[in-house]
Amino acid sequence: MNKTPLLRSTRPHAIFTVALAAALTAGLAACDKPGDDRTAGQKLDGAIAGARAAGQDAKDQVGDAAKTAAETVNDTAIVAKVHAAFVADEKLKSHSIDVSCANGRVTLTGTVPDAGAREHAATVAMGVAGVQSVDNQLVVGTTG
Repeated sequence: MNKTPLLRSTRPHAIFTVALAAALTAGLAACDKPGDDRTAGQKLDGAIAGARAAGQDAKDQVGDAAKTAAETVNDTAIVAKVHAAFVADEKLKSHSIDVSCANGRVTLTGTVPDAGAREHAATVAMGVAGVQSVDNQLVVGTTG
């Protein structure tokens, strides 16, 4: 028996269907309101237009959520690549440098022994694909 979840593949369609049903229901409920001189066809056209707008809004929200998820995955990959670059670098591999990233903007925190190491870390981070900018908050001093 095939147990493929239907919800995963039909979710955008379900959102659109619910939005369409709600808009049509609201439009048809308005048909008998006093003071509304529109014909039934005009009321139905209005309800359909509302359903289309609701469907577009749902589509936009799904697209925005997908974009946010992709950006999060990309930021995580950037952090991993910067860490790997630091480990591969003879001048930086022995230092504990924390790396965070948001929308391609990398932040470096921690302590390094001298100003040269501080600047070198920023240069190495900036050389990683996907990095848009580096906020170098490394402190020069001794650890521990």
